[in-house]
Amino acid sequence: MSTQQDVIDVATRARAASLVLALATRAQKDAALLAMAQALLDRSEELLAANAEDVARAVADGTAANIIDRLRLTRERLDAMAQGLRDVAGLPDPVGEVVRGSTLPNGLELRQLRVPFGVVGMIYEARPNVTADAAGICLKSGNAVLLRGSSSARSSNAAIVAVLRDAAAETGLDPDAIQLVPGDTHDSVKALMRARGHVDVLIPRGGAGLIRSVVEESTVPVIETGVGNCHVYVDRAADLDQALSIVLNAKTHRTSVCNAAESLLVHADVADEFLPRVVTALQEAGVTIHGDGRFQAHDGVLPATDDDFEREYLSLDISAAVVADLDAALAHIRRFSSKHSDAIVTADQQAARRFAAEVDSAAVLVNASTRFTDGGEFGFGAEIGISTQKLHARGPMGLPEMTSTKYVVTGDGHVR
Repeated sequence: MSTQQDVIDVATRARAASLVLALATRAQKDAALLAMAQALLDRSEELLAANAEDVARAVADGTAANIIDRLRLTRERLDAMAQGLRDVAGLPDPVGEVVRGSTLPNGLELRQLRVPFGVVGMIYEARPNVTADAAGICLKSGNAVLLRGSSSARSSNAAIVAVLRDAAAETGLDPDAIQLVPGDTHDSVKALMRARGHVDVLIPRGGAGLIRSVVEESTVPVIETGVGNCHVYVDRAADLDQALSIVLNAKTHRTSVCNAAESLLVHADVADEFLPRVVTALQEAGVTIHGDGRFQAHDGVLPATDDDFEREYLSLDISAAVVADLDAALAHIRRFSSKHSDAIVTADQQAARRFAAEVDSAAVLVNASTRFTDGGEFGFGAEIGISTQKLHARGPMGLPEMTSTKYVVTGDGHVR
């Protein structure tokens, strides 16, 4: 049987499951989510053993440390995955929500309602927690999901999906609402990208190469989740103690995620005072600084190129530059930002307003770390990804973003 037919077969089963799931009550979906959360904990030994196989293969293959960090499961991360499912269960059900409604002058009643997409395909790299997050959000929003994780996490993903399917079935839901895409080669990814008519939307989540490949080659509509070349700009009116705390948190709290800061900009008026402090603090935290001439005046700072300023490091590295003023900071961000998350530290409300208005990113943060761009931190529950495009969704995608809408028009014998 061909890889394309294998994918169509699982998509066909997913479609059948989605038709039933779309009509499930909130109580039914929440019961399944809570059962799935508990099952992750009850079968934690099984999941950790499967993950250990993946980690061992990655280490043997010489995989970079930041990728292994994304791949690795711990009891704490399993707890977080389970809590994410509980959080989603506690959120309002978006299906059936009236987005807007009115009675037209001719007496027709018009309602725009949220409805599931149907079948959602997920193509993602390394992080097995995405498997549970995506399954939970898709289930709550009434969508069946086809999961195609990276081959590096195949043991982990297979174990997680088996646990989630068993829990869903025990609560009476069709387990085919949660399925792995068969195959470990790129052929199965291509087959999923070409399953237009069988899959309603694809969401890629991973590095720039993966996302670009899916966006450019897919015939299925794509919601693009972008890379995170995130900036922190320290304005001349910044509280420098606050700025130092924000820069350190944004860069070092967790380096292997898309909302970690990758570039630091400092206003020239505070550079003499701030640079010695921030360079020392970053280097003590193990960060390698790739800086412009002003930063290179400090020991251990490497020269920065345009490639450095464009790069999503996902490691203990940061590009850094001194800028003449807010205009120069905005110009730098417009040139190099991936339009994910960019932050300003300032006590000047006019500068904050300008920054918020002129930075064209999915999230703009004022006196806060870029690490807050996250569905959980925003109160959305476990997110399915952070969109950097402008259609259909932008920013952290929670439950409402996993729905489309339809219009229901009710008349009384109306004709036109």
